[in-house]
Amino acid sequence: MVYVALHQKNRGEDIFKEYNATKGLSDQTRRKLVNILVADMIESHGRVPPINVRVTYALGIVTLFPNLKDKASPTGYEHYYDPHSGQGYLAYRLKTVQRNTTSDFKRSSKSADQHGPKTLRETSTSEQLSGDECREAMSAMKHSADQPGVREKIKATFKHRQSMLHDPDQSSVILDHFPRFLDTPGLINQDFTMLFGEDVSGKFIGKWPTFYKPRIITVCKSLRPGTHVDDLLSAQEEANDYGWDSDLAAILLLIHLLPPTAKGKRHGKISATEATDHVVKFMKVGTSMVTFLDRVGSAQPFLLCVGEKKSSIQKFYVILDQKAIPCVAQTAVAAFDELFKAHFVFAVSYDEALCNFYTFIQTTMYGIDVGTTKESPRVKEIRAKVDHTEV
Repeated sequence: MVYVALHQKNRGEDIFKEYNATKGLSDQTRRKLVNILVADMIESHGRVPPINVRVTYALGIVTLFPNLKDKASPTGYEHYYDPHSGQGYLAYRLKTVQRNTTSDFKRSSKSADQHGPKTLRETSTSEQLSGDECREAMSAMKHSADQPGVREKIKATFKHRQSMLHDPDQSSVILDHFPRFLDTPGLINQDFTMLFGEDVSGKFIGKWPTFYKPRIITVCKSLRPGTHVDDLLSAQEEANDYGWDSDLAAILLLIHLLPPTAKGKRHGKISATEATDHVVKFMKVGTSMVTFLDRVGSAQPFLLCVGEKKSSIQKFYVILDQKAIPCVAQTAVAAFDELFKAHFVFAVSYDEALCNFYTFIQTTMYGIDVGTTKESPRVKEIRAKVDHTEV
């Protein structure tokens, strides 16, 4: 059905030509594909096509073009049409065409659970302190010089800390109750591993250099040229004294694949270049940390890189509530790993401008809450594109 529809419409042949040549579709060609199929759907089934028809078209797309299939979704075509949430590229195009017919779109996307950093999780952690013993441990470790002892007490108060993080009255002062996060590197990794286990904790660092980094770079080479994209891509080819190292540059390229979207009429959309500043900031060695953090103000967690220049970082910090948590990491990849994990360890929502970016990393790279987390069609599309890219 999809094959016939594309061959009957003007420029439908161009879609096959591009797919056969590149084993994928550019954003512009994907929009053309969706527009042609929605027009065909409405012509054959009216302005409000039945759900099974939409599903059939979505299935037809990934059957005809298998590299567009998202392996992490239950059926692989949810980014084109998801019957459970009523979302997807076909649904969005239908909504545009039938603006005067709203009854079919009363279904809210709330049917898809929103799992993420703020989800309270059940863990099977043993040997946890409670009551007076817990309070004594919290008090004792505040001034202890015994770092191994501090780590053990942090581990033994994990469940109490999780309970506090999900209490609106206590979550904002968690670092006041557990200040050793501010001078004991490695506690973020320890708490995250207690939440998800060693296997999940090591996934990003394990797969980034050999699988994700080269594929993201390859996909980004097809992006529209721009100063920031060009600079990030050039960091992959040659050493640059002024830019980020190749790993951090590749992570920031992912933001250009998953750029911010406007959230409602009152919130303006920022550019992907501006959004990268929400992930990482640079501070020259010798600058006052207090002055710097006062100047940048409060924001969602971000990575602070301290060094003589961006290409030569001496120290990494995760900034949370205008406080600097030292990273145990000595590389940009491991430091970003800690930044991502901090969202879950401290139950902090993703920056609104980076929701697609972090959701992709959560479900695709760490495999957390796959199938239960609400993902935009763009997240699913880029996952399919990255998975099917050959390097």
